[in-house]
Formats: sequence, structure tokens, C-alpha cells
Amino acid sequence: MRDVAIIGVGQTKFGQLWDKSLTNLAVEAGVKACLDANIDQKDVEVIYGGTMSGGLFVNQEHIASLLSDFSGFKNIPSIRVEAACASGGLALRQAYIDIASGLHDIAVVGGVEKMTDIGGHSVTKALATAASQEWEAFFGATFPGLYAMIAKLHMHKYKTTEEQLAMCAVKNHKNALNNPFAQFHKKIQVEDVLNSTMVADPLKLFDCSPVSDGAAAVVLASKQKAKELCDAPVWISGSGHATDALSLHDREDITTLKATVEAAKQAYVQAKIGPKDIGCVEVHDCFTIAEICAIEDLGFCKKGEGGRFTEQGNTEIGGRIPVNTSGGLKAKGHPVGATGVAQTIEAVLQLRGEANGRNTNAEIAMMHNIGGSGGTAVVHIFRR
Repeated sequence: MRDVAIIGVGQTKFGQLWDKSLTNLAVEAGVKACLDANIDQKDVEVIYGGTMSGGLFVNQEHIASLLSDFSGFKNIPSIRVEAACASGGLALRQAYIDIASGLHDIAVVGGVEKMTDIGGHSVTKALATAASQEWEAFFGATFPGLYAMIAKLHMHKYKTTEEQLAMCAVKNHKNALNNPFAQFHKKIQVEDVLNSTMVADPLKLFDCSPVSDGAAAVVLASKQKAKELCDAPVWISGSGHATDALSLHDREDITTLKATVEAAKQAYVQAKIGPKDIGCVEVHDCFTIAEICAIEDLGFCKKGEGGRFTEQGNTEIGGRIPVNTSGGLKAKGHPVGATGVAQTIEAVLQLRGEANGRNTNAEIAMMHNIGGSGGTAVVHIFRR
């Protein structure tokens, strides 16, 4: 297996982008990444694109061909990757495997979703396709409801509080203030979260990530190409991917996302490090309880201690392990197909020292991307 580096990054603003189409967003992010990598169209050998449901959100499938065409990369391999909200992270892993195997030397990895062209009911229905249709969606379960069950059990077993959940949202909104691409630039307090509209008890509106449009892209290169093209490449030193039962009722313990545990184990072993070596991490905080579970499952604290760990300030910038310096899905936004690639970009910016106003001086960074309620997990570790 060859060493693989990230040599360019690019992203759009996340939010309700009424004046931009799916292709507009994807092309903008891809062009920015290629310019950052100092490459042009002839250098790109393959495209991997993550998108969850173009068919339901914008009535468009065959996304791989479409994006290759509109980006000007005609006649090269272009692969659409779908793993629900982990589509972007899995696209990154597939491109990493491609280059590490020696098949290609330069790949563009993109993630894109245009979610706001349909109404809220239709968005909920589209997202529910990432849950079990037979055993969850058929009975009216939505993702806020599924994660609310996880939160309720976590609170019962480990005495986690609603205030501790709210602290995740408060921290992430504070971090997003220094991210120009974030959907929300608004500071909030614990009381704001607790007093926001109830969505699915105990999760309130400010415990939930928003509906978002946006795209993100990175350029991957083999070691030889990276040294030719880039003065400061960021290396992928660990990559893990695992799955779990799609339905919550088929899992041993719904407060532990075993796909995360296994994917993290793979990445740690490959990188030859442990949780204590990670300088910052982007976790999949689609809901505040998801961040609590993630920091436990990734090994930053013991199972059941995530709420207290957060309350003690350990996940703040300057804390033991800064979590979601970008603002996370909660405040940066969550255009589902783009999320894993955007998490990767934040890791790269941190390692380059280019996360202005939110730098952590990390030497090693991690991203953690989840599909659905944990049916898929992808974890990557990056080094300067």
C-alpha cells in the first residue's frame, strides 16, 4: 500500500442556498480544491463523489456522470458513493484505497447535497430512507426520534443531563463564529437550547443539526505526486470503516455505536497511535447526544462519562481534545453527502494552521462520519 496525501481542499458556504443548484455547488467546491492543489483538469485521473439522495432531494440520479460532465472531467472514471450521511467519508476512503493500491495517482473526492429545494416533510421522508423502512420508518420513527431514544437511555444509565447535551451545542456555535463557511454565526447559551422547541424528548430544536445545502472537495495524491505538487501535504495515516445493524432494536446497546468503535480501532491500529495522540477531532454531531456517544466510542473518555467530560471543558478549543472546531454539523451545517468531506477539510486546515481564529496547533487530527443512526461509520486519522 502506498502513502496517500491530501494536497488541496475547497468548500462552499453551507446553508439555505436558494440561488445555487447541486451542480453549481459541486463545481464550486471542486474548482477551489484543484486550485488549492495547483492542478488542472488534465491531472485528475478519477473522481469519487459522495451524495445521499439526489433523486429525492432534486430529482436527479446518475450523479457521477453529471458531476464529471459539469466539472469538465469528461471520459475519466467517476464513482458516486452512497452511505447515507457517511457518503462523503466513505467516498474519501474509497479514493484513499484506490490511490494506495497504485491504480491512480490523483483523485478528486467531493461531497454535495442540495436539501432545501423540497419542504420539511419531504426532507424528513428522504432522510428516513437511511433508517430501516420495515422496522423503523414504517412505524413513524424519524431520526430525531431514534436519537432521542439513545439520549433517554444514556441519561437513564449514566445520569447524563439535558444541560450537558446543550453544552455541546453551545460550544459548537461558539466555534462556528470563526468559520466563514458555517451556516450559523450566532452565539447561544445553555438556556437557549433548553428553551427551544421540543422536537423529540429530550432533544430540542437547538440539539439538532439543520437542513443544509453545500459541497466540499479534496484532492488526494500518491506520495510521489504529492511531493511534486505540494510543499505541505497532509497524510492519511489511518482509515477505518465498519457497519452495524441498521435498526436500533437489533443492537446490544444503543448507547454504543459499535460501528464507530470498530472503525476507530482499525484507524488507530493502522496509524499506530491511540486516542491520547489525537490533537483535534471532527465528530458526527447530527444531534448533541451523537457527540456525547462519539467521544466515548472513539476512546476519548470512558463509556458513560461523555456528558461530564464535556461539562468539564475537555472538548473546548484549548481543552484535552478539541471537538468540532468547525462548528460541527450542529452549527457548520449538515448537507448530508458533503459532511464527511467537510470534516476532512477542517482537519486539514487545523494541521496546516489555517483554521483562523480556531487553530489548535494539532499535529494529528481525526474525522468521524456516521450514516443513519450508526449503521455505517467511517474514521480517518491525518498527520502533518
